[in-house]
Amino acid sequence: MERTIQKRLSVGGDSWVTVDVYGEPGAPGLVVVPGVMSDANTWRHVAGAIDAWPSVVVVNRRGRTPSGALTNSYSLRTEIEDLGVVLDEFDSTRALFGWSYGGLITLLTANDRPIPQVIAYEPVMQPFGRHALPNLKHAAETADWDRCVEIVNRQISGFSAAHVEDLQADQHDWAILRRLSEPLYAELGALNAAPLPDVMARQADRVDLIIGQCNRGTAPYGTSFDNVRRHVDHAGVHELPGQGHLAHIQAPAELGHLLNNLAAV
Repeated sequence: MERTIQKRLSVGGDSWVTVDVYGEPGAPGLVVVPGVMSDANTWRHVAGAIDAWPSVVVVNRRGRTPSGALTNSYSLRTEIEDLGVVLDEFDSTRALFGWSYGGLITLLTANDRPIPQVIAYEPVMQPFGRHALPNLKHAAETADWDRCVEIVNRQISGFSAAHVEDLQADQHDWAILRRLSEPLYAELGALNAAPLPDVMARQADRVDLIIGQCNRGTAPYGTSFDNVRRHVDHAGVHELPGQGHLAHIQAPAELGHLLNNLAAV
């Protein structure tokens, strides 16, 4: 599926979000909500591999060019309201898919409004990454984006120092990671600040939760997944073989194929 248009939508706080639309604009489709350290462009290969819906709308959440700023009033509720604006614009949406922080946003949005289907890949919830907030705060205040990328990879995701060195070796990709790390402190703070309901996705007709095989039962993503699962008791659980948290980068075709198979009929 090819990208057909990019659209800008005004949201609260004098900000805006852009969306990349693949397939037939206006046709019933899937809305994709990326998480932190990610943007709409990062998800282009997954969107291109999806054909179970006639359209795929990928949200470029605020804080990512060409979307607007987070603003001082930013919170988890801000994200839910922004997604509500997208859903009002694309009112024939049949399914929501969220990854990581985006997964939490989609599950909470389905408490606010009826959604036929919600799919979430390794959604996270508090206290995810809370221990890293002091270091992220200092790095953000000093605009040390190299340090921010290092913190999210080493202290939060648990990757090795060698992994970070490999990332740094590619100057182009490292520059992208630096840019994507700029809203990280605010986003992780918002994730950990908001009280969560006992039940998520209350108004979703169907919920599918996906976990990468490599993260099953292990911290931090597998344990956070298990926490989320306890709040969505009517969810089906699916495993993506051979993958971890970054399946959208390392196996976009496989992830797109799984989403196609999960499409409600």
